[in-house]
Amino acid sequence: MQLSPSTVCIIGAGPGGASCALFLAKQGIPCTIIDKAEFPRDKICGDALSGKVVEILNRYDPEMVNRLATDQVHLPCWGVTFVAPNLEALSIPFKLDYNGSEQRERAPGFISKRMDFDNFLIEEVRKHKSIDLRENTELKSFTKTETGYLLKTASGEEINASLVIACDGAHSRFAKEVGGIQVEKDHYCAGIRAYYKGVEGMKEGNFIELHFLKDLLPGYLWIFPLPNGEANVGLGMRSDHVSKQKINLKKRLPEIIDSIPELKERFKNAEPIDDIRGYGLPLGSKKRPISGDHYMLVGDAASLIDPFTGEGIGNAIMSGMIAAEQAARCIQLQDFSADSLKEYDTVVYRRLWSELKLSYRMQQLVNYPWLFNFVVKKANNNKALREMITIMFEDIDLRDRLRKPSFYFNLLFSK
Repeated sequence: MQLSPSTVCIIGAGPGGASCALFLAKQGIPCTIIDKAEFPRDKICGDALSGKVVEILNRYDPEMVNRLATDQVHLPCWGVTFVAPNLEALSIPFKLDYNGSEQRERAPGFISKRMDFDNFLIEEVRKHKSIDLRENTELKSFTKTETGYLLKTASGEEINASLVIACDGAHSRFAKEVGGIQVEKDHYCAGIRAYYKGVEGMKEGNFIELHFLKDLLPGYLWIFPLPNGEANVGLGMRSDHVSKQKINLKKRLPEIIDSIPELKERFKNAEPIDDIRGYGLPLGSKKRPISGDHYMLVGDAASLIDPFTGEGIGNAIMSGMIAAEQAARCIQLQDFSADSLKEYDTVVYRRLWSELKLSYRMQQLVNYPWLFNFVVKKANNNKALREMITIMFEDIDLRDRLRKPSFYFNLLFSK
């Protein structure tokens, strides 16, 4: 079966692909978006939606953010709790004016199961007649042509695309076979996730928790609250360390929970409500070419996951938006060459590289447990330092101080 020619074909309908399609539709540009799954569908993830997600969705349509905030399957999140290797905890709100249960302003972030959030985006995609959404469509091959790519599906359908935007995640065939993206263990993270019900001790304001336990460095254990008394619990560790230490993360999760008294107490009445499942995270800790002749790579397919926090949804949505803007320029010029599309790489890394590079350095600093312990203890005793860390979530230049020796020298001698 021969489909009508499509100028833009998006592979993958997750957050990166859906946001790209939506921003194309906003500019009046039709596209075809294909995904091998049918929505709603599950996706292994930490489920946290950062302020970056809220910012990009607000740029698309502020009313969409209102719907996100009022839907009870998306839990508002007001901050993060860091747990140092010595188990001392530091809770930091995302906003200086956070006032606990009296807070009424829209939350700066959310926690939402990927099944719910991805479907939230897809429901928005379905509203646009200019977006040809094809679920249950497995891509079997892609062949370079003089005018772009010929994509063939498992059912025999063919799509002629002048521009392919690959948003199909960490295991993207297109990114590997065409983009040349390879797994590099020192720039890749292994993660596992399980859903629990009945985990106790969640902080008011639905703070997410990052536990930097000594045996997991430079990785961490996370506990993210979810609606209905559930929680997303998981481990993440850089793949080269997993291989070197021969760690089985699926076995380590229950072992860690049982071996740390504070965690054991919180999980005493908890029960897992699904299996522990694993996934890979291609980290944005090195620059890679993310476009070429007639194609762009977006989100996890472009290896844009934050090396320190493991957050990928925000960078996927942002790169999806930038890809849509670049596609509009290429269509206007009728130029889909590698030289024309290289501007996409420039803009993505202009927006994200300072943050990714800093997160990589922070990932390396975590290898010094005594330093992490010291900063957490100091911040717990110093209101000004806690407030500065809060501001760092929005100010990349201020956050950059964390990698400078002078920052720790001043801490050492401050009151």
